[in-house]
Amino acid sequence: MAHLLGTRIMLAMLAAMVAAGAVFLLDADPTAGLVALVGGMAAALIAAGAGDAAAPPLPDPEPAPVIPPIGPVLEAIVEPLLVVADGRVGDANAAARRLLGNHIIGQDVRLAIRHPAAADRLNAPSGLADAAPINLVGLGTLDQRWEMHVADVPSGQRIVHLIDQTGNYAAERVRVDFVANASHELRTPLASILGFVETLSDDKAGADPATRQRFLKVMFDEARRMQRLIEDLISLSRIEAEKYRLPDRSVALAALITDVRSELLDTHDPRARAISTDLAEGVPAVVGDPAQLSQVLHNLLGNAMKYGRAGTPVMVRLWRDSANMVRLSVADEGDGIASEHIPRLTERFYRVDAGRSRSLGGTGLGLAIVKHIVERHRGRLDIASEVGKGTIVTIVLPPAMSSKSNTVVTQDR
Repeated sequence: MAHLLGTRIMLAMLAAMVAAGAVFLLDADPTAGLVALVGGMAAALIAAGAGDAAAPPLPDPEPAPVIPPIGPVLEAIVEPLLVVADGRVGDANAAARRLLGNHIIGQDVRLAIRHPAAADRLNAPSGLADAAPINLVGLGTLDQRWEMHVADVPSGQRIVHLIDQTGNYAAERVRVDFVANASHELRTPLASILGFVETLSDDKAGADPATRQRFLKVMFDEARRMQRLIEDLISLSRIEAEKYRLPDRSVALAALITDVRSELLDTHDPRARAISTDLAEGVPAVVGDPAQLSQVLHNLLGNAMKYGRAGTPVMVRLWRDSANMVRLSVADEGDGIASEHIPRLTERFYRVDAGRSRSLGGTGLGLAIVKHIVERHRGRLDIASEVGKGTIVTIVLPPAMSSKSNTVVTQDR
């Protein structure tokens, strides 16, 4: 613009000079020529300025939007994502490379995702890819389950999105197993009760006092078994509902252990007298729910009393470890548990010996309840056992801290 304006001014001034020279030659009057020169130059400058005002400079164009490269966008997504062009993997984020391997870039997508249903969907014509997701089993590891979504984009590429559904399938399997096991556990005692009621309704069986008394005792025991199971189910449901609400009371475990031992002695169970305690001095209190921690002790001591051999001790220890964590252990001298069963002991209704457990009155939910209570208290549950020698269950809990001094609160003995 500046160059064009300068050219226009120079041409106008040159024209003014030519006009002034013509006036001077025709009139032979230097004054008239000078006036013509000055006037012409002024007019040229004004005309140049007017022309410039009549055509204002164009505004600067808006900058074009910056489009980030596809790579960083893909890397920001935590689930496996692939970009497919002409049947080959053009790009993949880190999650996809970890799942399928770094070699998939540039590879035929049917080789990258080796699954018949996936191949059919990825080979579908444009517009048919945006259909229901495909469920893939065994991609990555044998027990993993994935949901594959395929979407067409205007550029002609396809986006393949893999969503890990392993956790959802596991949760659904647990739910189904739980319903089936709970139904079985409730149906078994109920069938016994109904059978004995039907027998007692017979005049011959019902008329015999000894038979009637024996049947009524069985019915009572089965009804109590159902009651315990329902109470444990309700308790487990309540504990799970409170899982993310932290306890807020300071609990002295030494005093709680003493109270639970006294309660068990009051039941006049012969095995309760086998309970021995070893409670260290100065163990910190813990932040907890007294009722739930009492339930933990009842369940652990109940198991040790049931599965420990007659005449052997049940030892309860409480101490503070080198990391200042509070440790509580319950040990029995029983048949022990094989190592392959230990990881599953906290599953609902899992039993090493189902027949023995039911005969001893177990519901199969005791350790599952203990696990959920310990998790709510932000602790850890450890189970160690040796076949023929016995089992030790240890709970590790963080100590309570004083909000004023940020120091550990010590239990009063």
